Amino acid sequence: MFVLFLNPIVAEQLITKSEILKKSKECFKDFQYKICNKVFLDIEKIQLVESERNRYKCQASILGLQTELIEAYHFKNFKKYQNSIMIPYVIKNC
Repeated sequence: MFVLFLNPIVAEQLITKSEILKKSKECFKDFQYKICNKVFLDIEKIQLVESERNRYKCQASILGLQTELIEAYHFKNFKKYQNSIMIPYVIKNC
C-alpha cells in the first residue's frame, strides 16, 4: 500500500518536538549560524503542517518560538533574549 502526499512538506521527514526543543536551546546558547538556520527552517515546516491539521495552538506556539529564536539570534548582545518563554508552550500545545 502506498500513501501519496500532495503536500511536499508532509511527505518529507519532519523533526520531532524533542529535537526542536533541543536544537532551539542550542541556538539560544551558542547562536551558531548553521544550527539556528536549520532550526528556523524546520520550525517553519512544522508550523505549516500544524496549520493544515487545524492545530492552531501548536502552530502559534511554534511561531512564537521561531520569533524568539530569530530575535535572539539577531539581538544576541542583549541579555533578555538569552532564554525562551515559548518552550513551555510548545511542550504543552504540541
